[in-house]
Amino acid sequence: MNRPPAEALLANRPKTPADGMNVGQELRSLTKALLKSKAARRILILISFLVGVLILNVIGEIRMNRWQGAFFRAIEQKNLSDVANQSALFVMIMLILLAFVVTQNWLLERLKIRLRAWLTHHLMDEWMKPGHAYRLNMTSEERFNPDQRIQEDVRHFSEMSGDLGLGALRSTLMLISFVGVLWIMSRGISLNFWGHSVMIPGYMVWFALAYAALGSWMAARVGAPLISMNEERYTREANFRYSLVRISDNAESISFYGGEKDERRIADQYLNGVLDILRTLSFANARLTWIACGHGWLVVILPVLVALPGYVQGKLDFGGLMMVVGAFNQVQQSLRWFVENFAKIADWRSSLHRVVVFREAVLTVDDYESLPETITLSEHEEKHLEFDKTSITLMDGQVVIAEATALLKPGERVLLTGESGSGKSTLLRAVGGLWPWGGGRIKLPPKNEMMFLPQRPYIPLGTLGAALAYPNGANQWKKSEMERCLKRVNLLSFSNMLGETERWDKLMSLGQQQRLAFARLLLHKPKWVFLDEATSALDDDNQALVMSIFDDELADCAILSVAHRQGLEKYHRRTLHLTQTHSGRVLKRKPKAAPARS
Repeated sequence: MNRPPAEALLANRPKTPADGMNVGQELRSLTKALLKSKAARRILILISFLVGVLILNVIGEIRMNRWQGAFFRAIEQKNLSDVANQSALFVMIMLILLAFVVTQNWLLERLKIRLRAWLTHHLMDEWMKPGHAYRLNMTSEERFNPDQRIQEDVRHFSEMSGDLGLGALRSTLMLISFVGVLWIMSRGISLNFWGHSVMIPGYMVWFALAYAALGSWMAARVGAPLISMNEERYTREANFRYSLVRISDNAESISFYGGEKDERRIADQYLNGVLDILRTLSFANARLTWIACGHGWLVVILPVLVALPGYVQGKLDFGGLMMVVGAFNQVQQSLRWFVENFAKIADWRSSLHRVVVFREAVLTVDDYESLPETITLSEHEEKHLEFDKTSITLMDGQVVIAEATALLKPGERVLLTGESGSGKSTLLRAVGGLWPWGGGRIKLPPKNEMMFLPQRPYIPLGTLGAALAYPNGANQWKKSEMERCLKRVNLLSFSNMLGETERWDKLMSLGQQQRLAFARLLLHKPKWVFLDEATSALDDDNQALVMSIFDDELADCAILSVAHRQGLEKYHRRTLHLTQTHSGRVLKRKPKAAPARS
């Protein structure tokens, strides 16, 4: 099947709305889509339970901080009986907190699964709408690696959203809770600056906030490039994987050409691109590690030094000092969360952007507002196929077919001819609703009465029976009927394999696949068939065999064929030819050739 030039198709492709979105807008767009879905209720219930357990966990942590003060106070007083009681209380608090943590983690994992299931189904629903995957492949920068966007990026985004979302919420609750503890513990403590005693209300809180703010600012400055680096990394990883898939899918042709060395060179280029960005990322992460680790290690001694004036002045006993250390560490841990997770946030931001950009691309693939005109499709009142001043253009407006006007009635057999690249296959795409670029009108027979046979038939994964019955289920036909169809197209040797699962697109030759497509016709019995080089891989005998179907089983079926191969005229009753004129290519009826003189 001829493909239009990619550079012409992509010259003026429209920008998607996601191109100018910031992270807040991207999150809002996904949230709105989630709230409109059937999965919203279950996901919101999971989030509610998760937040409830998290709040209980924070309450438990506050209780643990109070226990810490009582325990060390008992040690300071050398009260062994109280130490034993506090130890027993610790076990009880620990078991309760452990139960909360286990429940929290289980709910979190369930939330990740639910979120991934919804987002994957949502993207697949849009991507697999009629014609969307094809038009996306033709028109959008997001045509590359949709498999990675739907599988890897969605998985990464869902898992990291759960982890980072819970971490951010937990840090916020812990911060609010333990800031109050620090404020209370700072009361009445004065600080000595150059011989002057100064009372700063809640000074421990301000110190903790200032220290965390400094660390966050440094992390943001050092780690900012990680966002674009991670996005570039995912793109290069996907391209490398695709290069390997292409080698696997085309192994036979590569081997015939002896092209392994060249393919290895191409794969190495993609691999080197991955390794280069990974090296750059390793240096960026190393710089960020200086900030994160250094910021964390200083907390080992800082809370003791900050609370020491209160202990020296007798405002805090040893238990109180330990409570301050614990509360300071909790506040620091909450405020330090951004510092320690900046690399993960950058990674998550990249995944979010890739998912949203892909989503917006599939959502807007049918937005043609920027086009001056599109082909209008409608159903013909008499179930004919009519081209009414139909024109075909590329996305940049370049005219492929200036005008096509013709009427095909049920049962007619019409051959469409023209030089290579004249737009014959694209005209069939327009009939199938895949190609909107152009003008005029196409009036169609009922869609459920049409079937298209491209040059390379699509063979789905699964059993041979499923491939034969595609796009319907194999259980709709009796096995004997399916065997009869295979025998009719000279595939009798495959009739005992209908229930076997193989890579039939690899096991069968192209000629066998084309005959399998004609066997599909026999099962589905369409009233309109569109053949696009559908017999190109068949010898004359097999071509005559499959085309005889239209004289026997499908005698009332209408045919519109595209072919370059000689000898197909005899299977058709008239020929339409794309003729070059001064105004462009025009569809005209081709007169029958005069019989040769003897």
